Amino acid sequence: MKTICCLVSLLLLASCARAQSFAPQNVTPTDQQFVAPSEKTPAQSAALEALKAGVEQFRNGQYEKAIDDFKDAKRFDPNLLNARLYLATTYAAQYVPGGPSDENRENGDLAVTEFRDVLALDPTNLVAMDALGSLEFQMSGSPFSGERLSESKSYFQNHITLKPNDPVPHYWIGVIDWTLAFRSNSELRKTLNEGEADPLPPYLREQYATNFGKIIQEGIDSLNKAISLRPDYDDAMAYLNLLYRRKADVVDNQVDRDELIDMADDLVEKVKDIKTKRAEEPPQPATEPHE
Repeated sequence: MKTICCLVSLLLLASCARAQSFAPQNVTPTDQQFVAPSEKTPAQSAALEALKAGVEQFRNGQYEKAIDDFKDAKRFDPNLLNARLYLATTYAAQYVPGGPSDENRENGDLAVTEFRDVLALDPTNLVAMDALGSLEFQMSGSPFSGERLSESKSYFQNHITLKPNDPVPHYWIGVIDWTLAFRSNSELRKTLNEGEADPLPPYLREQYATNFGKIIQEGIDSLNKAISLRPDYDDAMAYLNLLYRRKADVVDNQVDRDELIDMADDLVEKVKDIKTKRAEEPPQPATEPHE
């Protein structure tokens, strides 16, 4: 759950000290404005104190104590979105993808519930939206849940509706589509004695194309969009390479298949070049979040 925690906590840590009250608005909590001290009720002041204490516990990895503080903050001021976001993030921090224990699954479910409560108050909150998309994706794997993958995709689609020029949600849709296409392809190939690089026999190719052709194309289009918005988006290129290989299993002639494989191979080389150039760049100085 490291990805989700980094995603949410970086945004929150940068805003927590300056965000004094969080009535739902059409912006993320980081854009909320100060409430003058004279306008704060005793309950709001108590909520901010509990939030501050919880953030300190969260930073120190004292998650159980942080949960208690964030619950107090939420109880004092139900509209304090950062308290709800931190509470959700703290549950997510304790969730291990694929972990079989009941406690682990409960932490994941509690995180989902808290993030959804944020969206109930602020339907355009991109922090909660992206966290839910990532969390639902992580929770879809073991046991496999197509329903959770669909939920994950829906949150990223909603993000695109609000901010279509953000590359990351386009990337995630491509990842989800590849996950679905790859899983089905692997299951089909279990009946064969051929390797993944071999074309599917016609009867399986037609079945695969019918069930996953549109999904593959959606993923390709989404990843190309992400790359158009961020030309050095090497992660998106890596998944685009994988989806071209899945599309090669859909086409009905060797010429098109070879062309798609070549396109995939070219992307592999491009990713290597980007990573090499990035590694050669001087390290950027670390910056402290603005309080």
